[in-house]
Amino acid sequence: MEKTSLPLIVQDLKSKRDALSLAHEQLKKDSDDWNKCIIVLSLLCGMFESAKIRMGWDSNIVALVPIALSSIIASISALIKFKKFPEQMEVILQSQSLLTHTLNNARNQTELTTQLYKEYTDSLEKLETSIYPDLRKKYLKISHNNLISIIKQEQRFFDALSLAERGIHITSNSSDTSGENPMSVDEETL
Repeated sequence: MEKTSLPLIVQDLKSKRDALSLAHEQLKKDSDDWNKCIIVLSLLCGMFESAKIRMGWDSNIVALVPIALSSIIASISALIKFKKFPEQMEVILQSQSLLTHTLNNARNQTELTTQLYKEYTDSLEKLETSIYPDLRKKYLKISHNNLISIIKQEQRFFDALSLAERGIHITSNSSDTSGENPMSVDEETL
């Protein structure tokens, strides 16, 4: 769908920037998980070596355990390097930065200019080259759902604010996690 108005471009930039944030968050989590695995295995290897020396274990099988653990650690390290987590995260951060810059420019405009539209298309190009299409689809879907939820929540807030300004007592149900209206009107004041 072609975006030809400023409000549509602003919403599109927000959703795409959020999608990149989600992709970055997942990459960081994956990278952190692999690194934690390496740390735990390294500690286990060191602990086993210490126990081996302290307990005086010297059988051939005991001597192979640290070698096996070190080989697993080296394999995981190679896999991490192959997956290029830092490089992917850097590309996503650069794309996110360009989208944020363009979004700020769009928010400071009152109408869609040729220059702003060019910045917008440049941002889209950077986004499209920063993550694979299947991942872009996945994170855009999540981003769109998040933005819709945010808009609904803001509408409930402003509706409640309007009621409060008219003197109608509003109660907040902060324990409600169902996504339904967390604010309700006190029936007695109506």
